[in-house]
Amino acid sequence: MAAGAGPGQTLALVLEDAAGRAGYCSGDTVSGRVLLELPAARALRGLRLEAAGRARVYWSDPAACRGLAGGAGPRREADVRYLHLRQDLLRPRPDGEENLILLAGRHEFPFSFQLPQEPLVTSFTGKYGSIQYCVKAVLERPVAPDQSVERELQVISHIDVSSPALLMPVLRSREKMVGCWLFTSGPVSLSAKIERKGYCNGEAIPIYAEIENCSSRLVVPKAAIFQTQTYLASGKTKTFRQMVANVRGNHIASGSTDTWNGKTLKIPPVTPSILDCCIIRVEYTLAVYIHIPGAKKLMIEMPLVIGTIPCTGFSSRNSSVTSQFSMDMSWLALTMPEHPEAPPNYADVVSEEECCRHVPAYPQPIDCEEQLSCPMFAYIQEFRFQPPPLYSEIDPHPTDVEEIQPVSFTL
Repeated sequence: MAAGAGPGQTLALVLEDAAGRAGYCSGDTVSGRVLLELPAARALRGLRLEAAGRARVYWSDPAACRGLAGGAGPRREADVRYLHLRQDLLRPRPDGEENLILLAGRHEFPFSFQLPQEPLVTSFTGKYGSIQYCVKAVLERPVAPDQSVERELQVISHIDVSSPALLMPVLRSREKMVGCWLFTSGPVSLSAKIERKGYCNGEAIPIYAEIENCSSRLVVPKAAIFQTQTYLASGKTKTFRQMVANVRGNHIASGSTDTWNGKTLKIPPVTPSILDCCIIRVEYTLAVYIHIPGAKKLMIEMPLVIGTIPCTGFSSRNSSVTSQFSMDMSWLALTMPEHPEAPPNYADVVSEEECCRHVPAYPQPIDCEEQLSCPMFAYIQEFRFQPPPLYSEIDPHPTDVEEIQPVSFTL
């Protein structure tokens, strides 16, 4: 960004790594250059760099002066400062003249400073307030007003959605009787669940819901993500709520039910949740509701936290540590047949001549289930963890006569 600082004179501020990053965090280093181009030699008092960041709330309250003439009501304001820094880039020496002379041409003044280590609140601009950070270069001139140029800093306070509190599932249910007094047509019930509380921009939220329509009306299930902005000033609060994404289901006739088995709702690019500012809060909810003609909608709301660090690992598919280990052991029945197949007969694998030469013939296999009156699987389970037999080079079934067959080579 550049600004004119006089006839033919240009002042610009460049941040070195701003284009390649989504935002700055607490403790990050901000580096850049201030560019000053002069068409001729100029006398200057100095050049300084300022960095500032604050949360500010402001709105008019017409309800406070209702019935009084004139004015739109008192103005509610609040201000919290998060960053204040000043750095001299060019200043005359204390023992020299009051001003200094810069020659014509292009001048560069590099700068670098570190953001505070304490947590900074995410940048945000809302209906009744904002959280903004900026870097400003101020050119001080002896006979003319100061000239300045500034760049906005995008700051992010990271939220890791893999934290245990945000991996907990959220489940809500509600029922509504359609009609009034003696003219009721039946209830409409709704149960909804999401696997976890924390998600990031661009993720799709799978929604699990069961809708039962016992009324006489045709109803439509819907889901939406709402953003709620809350502002606090002078002991008063101001709230602004807006829908940022929605999805619609199929019509459900009277006496019918419908199930959402992971219906997805994608999160659009929105500001992450802001929960650590004392005058501005940005919160999200997932609302699953039933549109009922001629009646108020049946709605349940589940809290959401929009984070910045995506969930990793298998825990994203489960809501808690307990649910990860509560497995259904019925999968064992799928891997093991009810009646295990007997192994092949030894005589079918080894020729009869070889069998007679080395070992006597084995008797026919005994039907284990008939003799023991219990399933084969119980005995497999008993020996499944037994160690293998010890290795030995001694033949457990030695033969009396050692066969030696001559080998000849014909050339």
